[in-house]
Amino acid sequence: MKYGYARVSTEGQDLTAQIERLRAAGCQRVFFEKQSGKDANRPQLKRLLRGLKAGDVVYAVVSDRVARDPFDLLNILRTVTAAGAGLRLLDEPFIDTTSEMSDLVLFLVGWAAKWQRRRILENTANGRARAMAMGVKFGRKPKLSMQQRVEALARLAAGEARSAVASSFKVSGSTISRLRSQQLR
Repeated sequence: MKYGYARVSTEGQDLTAQIERLRAAGCQRVFFEKQSGKDANRPQLKRLLRGLKAGDVVYAVVSDRVARDPFDLLNILRTVTAAGAGLRLLDEPFIDTTSEMSDLVLFLVGWAAKWQRRRILENTANGRARAMAMGVKFGRKPKLSMQQRVEALARLAAGEARSAVASSFKVSGSTISRLRSQQLR
């Protein structure tokens, strides 16, 4: 069976051109959705992948309609090939797992995903190091200022109930409890 998959990111975009091309390519059934491709957690894509059987072929116009992230594309390719099915892209003929070159295609896509991930990690680490060198603090901002923390601890030391202190600062009791445990360190 030939399946098509079409996707656009927003409700305002039109799927017609993709669906027409997939039908012209011989797709008997076309799954489509209007949802971001930032992750592979899309209902129609999942439905399509769950229903694949050996010998089926999934068609899409280009790879970014299937997945924006090379890791997602690799995982989708693995799911397709594990079902004994194939994936073909109309505008990217080198992505064709039904050909004799399918192992090479999977290797290259996997390599590209690994390479991209390494670059992302390096860039993130470099950016974080630069920010820390400039004095940027990471993590959540404290719910209480230093002055409020000192005041809360003083009130607790004077015997005021944790819940009353928390209520007056409009924070949870656990926030006040953490102040006490941080003071003990």
